[in-house]
Amino acid sequence: MALATSLRSIASKLVTKFGGDVTIRIVTNSGYNTATGVSSETVVDTNIKGVIEDVRRTEVNDLIQQGDKKLTIAALDVTTAPTPADRVVISGRNLQVIEVRTVEQDNQAIVYELFLRD
Repeated sequence: MALATSLRSIASKLVTKFGGDVTIRIVTNSGYNTATGVSSETVVDTNIKGVIEDVRRTEVNDLIQQGDKKLTIAALDVTTAPTPADRVVISGRNLQVIEVRTVEQDNQAIVYELFLRD
């Protein structure tokens, strides 16, 4: 348990030091209007630091495409784990979360890798 706690802290410090500004936009469905047929969503923005890189050729599969981006964020910096329903804003660009991978130690999330697409 102590190792996971230390790794979470180190990951947060490294991402903060070397990462850039990003906004994680957590999206939840807050209701459905049966009269209009429209579902409403609640959006909560969290400004954090993240490390952005291109997707490697070995990461390309049926879901992830060449040209997608990978954003690494520290799990300690967010209150809830990101999901594919969420979005990320980087330099004014609104990107869709395609997949979320969690790097864990002792069943505790250390970092989240978000695969993003325009």
